[in-house]
Amino acid sequence: MPPHSQDPLRTLPPPRTFTAWCNSHLRKAGTQIESIDEDFRDGLKLMLLLEVISGERLPKPERGKMRVHKINNVNKALDFIASKGVKLVSIGAEEIVDGNAKMTLGMIWTIILRFAIQDISVEETSAKEGLLLWCQRKTAPYKNVNVQNFHISWKDGLAFNALIHRHRPELIEYDKLRKDDPVTNLNNAFEVAEKFLDIPKMLDAEDIVNTARPDEKAIMTYVSSFYHAFSGAQKAETAANRICKVLAVNQENEHLMEDYEKLASDLLEWIKRTIPWLEDRSPQKTIQEMQQKLEDFRDYRRIHKPPKVQEKCQLEINFNTLQTKLRLSNRPAFMPSEGRMVADINTGWQHLEQAEKGYEEWLLNEIRRLERLDHLAEKFRQKASIHESWTEGKEALLRQKDYEASTLSEVKALLRKHEAFESDLAAHQDRVEQIAAIAQELNELDYYDSPSVNSRCQKICDQWDVLGSLTHSRREALEQTEKQLETIDELHLEYAKRAAPFNNWMESAMEDLQDMFIVHTIEEIEGLIAAHDQFKSTLPDADKEREAILGIQREAQRIADFNGIKLAGNNPYTSVTPQIINSKWERVQQLVPKRDGALLDEQSKQQCNERLRRQFAGQANVVGPWIQTKMEEIGRISIEMNGTLEDQLEHLKQYERSIVDYKPNMDLLEQQHQLIQEALIFDNKHTNYTMEHIRVGWEQLLTTIARTINEVENQILTRDAKGISQEQMQEFRASFNHFDKDHGGSLGPEEFKACLISLGYDVENDRQGDAEFNRIMSLVDPNGSGTVTFQAFIDFMSRETTDTDTADQVIASFKVLAGDKGIRSWWV
Repeated sequence: MPPHSQDPLRTLPPPRTFTAWCNSHLRKAGTQIESIDEDFRDGLKLMLLLEVISGERLPKPERGKMRVHKINNVNKALDFIASKGVKLVSIGAEEIVDGNAKMTLGMIWTIILRFAIQDISVEETSAKEGLLLWCQRKTAPYKNVNVQNFHISWKDGLAFNALIHRHRPELIEYDKLRKDDPVTNLNNAFEVAEKFLDIPKMLDAEDIVNTARPDEKAIMTYVSSFYHAFSGAQKAETAANRICKVLAVNQENEHLMEDYEKLASDLLEWIKRTIPWLEDRSPQKTIQEMQQKLEDFRDYRRIHKPPKVQEKCQLEINFNTLQTKLRLSNRPAFMPSEGRMVADINTGWQHLEQAEKGYEEWLLNEIRRLERLDHLAEKFRQKASIHESWTEGKEALLRQKDYEASTLSEVKALLRKHEAFESDLAAHQDRVEQIAAIAQELNELDYYDSPSVNSRCQKICDQWDVLGSLTHSRREALEQTEKQLETIDELHLEYAKRAAPFNNWMESAMEDLQDMFIVHTIEEIEGLIAAHDQFKSTLPDADKEREAILGIQREAQRIADFNGIKLAGNNPYTSVTPQIINSKWERVQQLVPKRDGALLDEQSKQQCNERLRRQFAGQANVVGPWIQTKMEEIGRISIEMNGTLEDQLEHLKQYERSIVDYKPNMDLLEQQHQLIQEALIFDNKHTNYTMEHIRVGWEQLLTTIARTINEVENQILTRDAKGISQEQMQEFRASFNHFDKDHGGSLGPEEFKACLISLGYDVENDRQGDAEFNRIMSLVDPNGSGTVTFQAFIDFMSRETTDTDTADQVIASFKVLAGDKGIRSWWV
């Protein structure tokens, strides 16, 4: 069933939608309605609505207030609707007049379908399908928009905004809309449509969002308003464009006439200016100027002419177009001013192209001619520049007399360098000849800058002659100087061969004469005096050698002065100059008498030192043996054990007194040693004793006698305390002395172990024996010195061979002394 024949009463949109739709049209007639079922009851506004939306006049309405008048008016409206091919179903005038809202809404929906939707046509579809297709086409480019119907597809509001943005993009910021905020999207579209597009708000955003399926008829009604709003604006624009087009055609024709006249005038004027320029055949002097002309011609071809070709073509096109337009619009043909016809322009253009072709040929021939001349000139300049660069500084180099202050090796090097230069000079002869030949050819070809070329060529030739003359003169001077320097060099070599050893002899002599000699004996100083006398005997011969050496140097200088040669520095073979030789010789003459005096003074000093040595040696040779003898006697007393311990003690004390009485002899020796030290005498061949040895021996003697006396006294105390007999003491001493192989007064660990084994102790080399020996060593050597003294040996043996005074024995002894008294009272 077509849309206009469907039953409009089945499902109807809310009244607000239809009210807004009706008011959007009635507003054009200057009126509005507030309620569809009430305001349409008299049929007047219904007829007015139909006139507005159809654009046609309806029969004159009846203005009476009676029911019949109202029914007649409504019937006129229904008849008009039926005349448009709309079949009304169940809708009568009486229901409308009685204010039946459902019937009234059904009628309005029928009107909307017929006049707002049915006439919509898009790509061979109409009505609802056409409106849907139109929406799909307009919203296709927009993201998140997919219009498939007139209910759910419009629920998020993006489709409404897309329609507005497609036609009026300045009204909607589509990129800022969010699909998850449908209420904001719908309100934004509704408000923009009402404010800027004059489409009243027919729907409520909350109702659409809160409805699972929005009302299709309400959506269609609202969307159709968008369609008519945008399509109406397009129709008005089309009509305006049609009128403007007619006016534009007339204006365009006028402009084309004016443009032709101006363009033709400008083009003919340009041709008139250009032809004389192309016919100018004035030759230029340089290829650069001709190349500039060629470049100007190329700019003319590339830049200036193409626009003119285009203008000429456009001029013909415009002329033909203008004539066609005038003919089509039944207007007379256009006649340009005299001399500005298309034929006149073509004639001028032909003259231009003829001049252009001859100008190009002349330019190319002239450039080829100048290129040949310029090539020769450039070749001349290049060769001349190379030659001038090579000759730069050569004349000054050949004029300098650097050989006058050079050495022989430097002169030889200069001569070899000059030979190389002569070879180079000969090689450049060809270049000079080529330069002259090119200059001659440029003159024959009438080169414009020939005077400059000739001047430069003449300068090169003149300079070449000067270089040849200077080269010959310099060779002669170098060869003569080389010969003279060879003679001087031989003299220098002879001087160096004789000066070097003589200089070394003088340096050695000065070193010997200034040597800080140190002697300790009279024999040493007498040997130095004899050697010095031998040296003085060689001085006359040395003086003769000096004069001969200086004579060689004077001869070399004479030859140099005679030939005007400036000797560069000193002799190249030696750094020993005549001044150095004379200075050192004078120094030797000064040092000889000083050496004489120093040797005599030292001889007197050594004679005095010899006397001191003999005095000290005489006394030391007496004191030293005496101390050694006493040490041996004391050692013998402590070992031999002649007599009782008391006899040994007395004998030792007598030795001690005799040693103390010998002290003045030590004091005299100390005085003599003091004199030797003050004289810085460090050795004495007359004695093997030094003061330090004698002091040590004296101190050891005093220490030994004191220690030996102390040992005997301790032995007496030990004997009395332990009850050891004299025979036991002698046995202990004999055993100790037997194993004291070096007679040092102490036993080492191995010597002590052997002694213990001889006394019956089990200290063999096994685990048990080692443990026992270590125990005993801890008793006799508690400090871990590694030696066992005789006193420690006696203490150990006394503990091993006598009873120990235990605490009980001591208490028993007190009881014997106390008698019947108690121990405590006796002690108190």
